[in-house]
Amino acid sequence: MSQPNAPVSPLAPLDRDWWRGAVIYQIYPRSFMDSNGDGVGDLPGITARLDYVASLGVDAIWISPFFTSPMRDFGYDIADYRDVDPIFGTLADFDRLLARAHELGLRVLIDQVLSHTSDEHAWFKESRASRDNARADWYVWTDPLPDGTPPNNWLSIFGGSAWQWDTRRQQYYLHNFLASQPDLNLHSAALQNQLLDEVRFWLARGVDGFRFDACNFYFHDERLRDNPPWGARPRGDYSTPLTNPYSRQRHLYDKTRPENLPFLRRLRALLDEYGATTSVGEIGDDDALAVMADYTSGGDKLHMAYTFNLLGDALSGAYIRGVVETVEAGIGDGWPCWSIGNHDAPRVVTRMGGADAPPALASVLLALMLSLRGSACIYQGEELGLPEAEIPFERLQDPYGIAFWPEFKGRDGCRTPMPWDGRAPHAGFSTGEPWLPMAGQHRSRAAALQAVQADSVLNRTRRFLQWRKTQPLLTGGDIRFHDAPDNCLLLSRRGGGTALVAAFNLSAVPVVLACPRAGAVDVEGHGMGGALRDGDIALPPFGAWFGAAAMVE
Repeated sequence: MSQPNAPVSPLAPLDRDWWRGAVIYQIYPRSFMDSNGDGVGDLPGITARLDYVASLGVDAIWISPFFTSPMRDFGYDIADYRDVDPIFGTLADFDRLLARAHELGLRVLIDQVLSHTSDEHAWFKESRASRDNARADWYVWTDPLPDGTPPNNWLSIFGGSAWQWDTRRQQYYLHNFLASQPDLNLHSAALQNQLLDEVRFWLARGVDGFRFDACNFYFHDERLRDNPPWGARPRGDYSTPLTNPYSRQRHLYDKTRPENLPFLRRLRALLDEYGATTSVGEIGDDDALAVMADYTSGGDKLHMAYTFNLLGDALSGAYIRGVVETVEAGIGDGWPCWSIGNHDAPRVVTRMGGADAPPALASVLLALMLSLRGSACIYQGEELGLPEAEIPFERLQDPYGIAFWPEFKGRDGCRTPMPWDGRAPHAGFSTGEPWLPMAGQHRSRAAALQAVQADSVLNRTRRFLQWRKTQPLLTGGDIRFHDAPDNCLLLSRRGGGTALVAAFNLSAVPVVLACPRAGAVDVEGHGMGGALRDGDIALPPFGAWFGAAAMVE
């Protein structure tokens, strides 16, 4: 049943385009803050730490799933879209979180997983019961081939065939992820309407937007055609490394189907009914940058989207420039949301600098991401410069990592608990044993310790984000790159006859670059250490520089 429109939020009068250039802080609730000592983070724990989040200078938070779930994929397997899992709290706890966030000036985005559910969802239980019930076609069911095998060669990201035999219906059902995560069949008009109503439930409750998980997986090819192979060389990214056979196929028919676009328009029309809302889509695809353009262009689909292109370990200046220029060439009036880390990828400082990466690397990477044209997501702990945690096999929780160990260790290393106070038991995350071990090397980077260190990653992040708010070209100007060595990135953000030039050194040695704009002058306040010297840009190791200049082409 549809819900009535929510009371007007204190933030509602803001511009409907508040999300353009916004910074979103991602919270993984299991690992953020535990309020009751059971070792799992929860909604009251998030509420207790919202003042900290607001002190960073971000514009919004994105909370990963907290809905009712058997937790086989830690909340991305939803059993009830409209309720909070007891390990995280209650709907009343969420309402208090939302109200406190709004008091602090923070928008709240929540995850929505519309491509699949848990096999414990009431819809699936009904759907699998027979072939002629009201929800029989709400999931992707198909008969076996004459020899009893699955209908095609589609593979699950988490390993093996994407088809699971069900003895009740004597049919296979599709699962792009775990076998306990059956894929929804959005070719069903009734299901589409129901999913829109699930989204409306949270809009009516007052949320400011959504992160749409796996948003290019909503539709499948109804003819169930085989995916072709990549050929002689498999193609993988972080989400599907080459050790995973999934990377051997071109995924033409199991995802990113043309029917996605009309459904995204329906989602956008619903969000637009509620004023200053927004959406960010996760896109995992062989041609993700082009899909990002398709899904965000025209102002009638997603507001913004991100891909896995900056979640790998090849983040040289030249590579980042290539990714951004590819996006800029095709996105038109669409909008990217940049991310260099999240709950699915190893910590960025370890990807880039190894186990002993210096904290300054974290600062320059954040400054670089926050200087690109678009919005940005910061994953919890990036503001502390946290490295990837090493988790012994016997403590692994992630089914993806367990299946592909040891060549691929899964996602637990970036999901360990936040270190709040290095002197407290479990670094202040919980009074009980955490669901994942607290990383020993994280204690020395705990938030309480960094808060009193003037030049810590935490305080550098705070300074940079506050300074960024004073630089309209960083949130609204266009972008142009200038030639620089591979270990550097040199760009201009431009608009209104002026340019803000930015230079970044991703290496451990000082670098001097020729300034691309005559007459540039230092811009102070960002705290990144670079300076102009005799017309050249002098960058310390892992440093950055910003300068203002008239725009003369």
